[in-house]
Amino acid sequence: MKPIAVFQHTEVGAPGAVLPILEALGREVELVRIVDGDAVPADASGFGGLVFMGGYMGAHDPLPWIAQELALIRDADARGIPVAGHCLGSQLVALALGGEVHPHDRPEIGWCEITAEASDTARAWWGEAHAGKVLQTFQWHADTFAPPPGAVPLARGAYCANQAFVLRDRHLLLQSHLEMTPALIELSMARNGQQLVRQNALANPAASASGDLLNDLPKRTQGMHALLGRLYGRWVVGCG
Repeated sequence: MKPIAVFQHTEVGAPGAVLPILEALGREVELVRIVDGDAVPADASGFGGLVFMGGYMGAHDPLPWIAQELALIRDADARGIPVAGHCLGSQLVALALGGEVHPHDRPEIGWCEITAEASDTARAWWGEAHAGKVLQTFQWHADTFAPPPGAVPLARGAYCANQAFVLRDRHLLLQSHLEMTPALIELSMARNGQQLVRQNALANPAASASGDLLNDLPKRTQGMHALLGRLYGRWVVGCG
């Protein structure tokens, strides 16, 4: 089997639970640390799958590696290689494959609920136990994406509708940060907590109360990791 490449764009946007989940599924992982200046591969032929993590930058920012990642996603799609994206990563996948990315009307920060779809496709990805149910996720984004043509919704949110999609039954787009660990959430708060304070002052309903964001982190993140493990268990089936 070929390795799965995981692209890290910032320190806060580390892969978190993605690496142990993929390794537990028997997959070798190659971490491409864009944050440290690693080069974007010229094409996707050496990988069984690609995973793109989050970051503070926008999908339309004129950064050379963003254009290179967009081209790499299109190359992977042409080769039938599965791609997954988290937050910024999901927006890059959407933009590369015919969707749109634009500022949302309000940032989503902290603990947010999304509702899994109850379709046959959603059941195949979430599992019967989660289909149609409310799921707790962690969010930190100001942009949103419109999915590419043909994408099938897996989940929707009350404050940001487009939360999770699958395209061609192999590409997985996740606006949420299901990968977050307690340490990464604490780092996010330490680095970017003033954003949350400002949104609380504006009474943004899509922002957690500052005093709640760090509560019960082991339990909350374990629940997200169980969901992510289910999704990646389905996703890796298509990886070469």
